[in-house]
Amino acid sequence: QVQLVESGGGLVQPGGSLRLSCAASGSIFSINGMGWYRQAPGKQRELVATITSGGRTNYADSVLGRFTISRDNAKNTVYLQMNSLKPEDTAVYYCNVDSLLRRPTLTRMYDLWGQGTQVTVSS
Repeated sequence: QVQLVESGGGLVQPGGSLRLSCAASGSIFSINGMGWYRQAPGKQRELVATITSGGRTNYADSVLGRFTISRDNAKNTVYLQMNSLKPEDTAVYYCNVDSLLRRPTLTRMYDLWGQGTQVTVSS
């Protein structure tokens, strides 16, 4: 069974920083794209940032220049460094894998999600 486990959320003051981590566990051969999405109360889930297996990144305009996505392919882990946090960044943050290959059968799995981690930016 493949699982995505997020960590690093919490309460932070405006202007502060947090680092989110998401580790994919299970028998994994390789992971394609990974990303972070968020959902604020009463709003739809939205893309925050994505990163390809080769390291190409994409960001929402609202976080460009403040957030940095990175990954460690050896650890099957994706990170989100969030700086200069604003109250409007408050949301549940979800990790996503768009596809991966499982060991040993090389079966492909699509669109996996973590359980979410709460980020609250407030004074």
